[in-house]
Amino acid sequence: MRCPYCEARDDRVVDSRLADGGAAVRRRRECRRCGRRFTTYERAEAGLPWVRKRSGAREPFDVAKVRAGIAAATAGRVASTEAVDRVARAVEDEVLALGPEVSSETIGRLVLEHLRALDPVAYLRFASVYKGFEDVGDFEREVHELQKTTDPKRRRPSRGPGPGAATRPSA
Repeated sequence: MRCPYCEARDDRVVDSRLADGGAAVRRRRECRRCGRRFTTYERAEAGLPWVRKRSGAREPFDVAKVRAGIAAATAGRVASTEAVDRVARAVEDEVLALGPEVSSETIGRLVLEHLRALDPVAYLRFASVYKGFEDVGDFEREVHELQKTTDPKRRRPSRGPGPGAATRPSA
């Protein structure tokens, strides 16, 4: 493992414990060169799916790319590192459930669904890149869609005058 601080490859494991309900192992490591500690996670490789890009190219699914996109969208916002990791893990779980090949568009939609619930500003940031916004109108349309969280209330058909309604005397 390479130290994220000094890039040395000599470290020792200080602590190991299960994470994500036993789906991963969390390891605290200490660099023998600079002495700083860092955390790594190990997961069993479960036949990761392939991602079909818009260009038609295929590449192995990489949750680190998903995490990086989410982190960029939430940078400077209220979302914690733990929240970013939760969203990335949720997207990863959904992608794994979809089968051996998943389109990049599907992955982008999954990220957008989770960001919509996490932080609307992060959602717009991610959407602007994912959907390739070209002008302010694109942002306006997306904000309008984001604000539509429920269907509008439907008016009930009127059934005559309600309580307290004035009535006209008949002639």
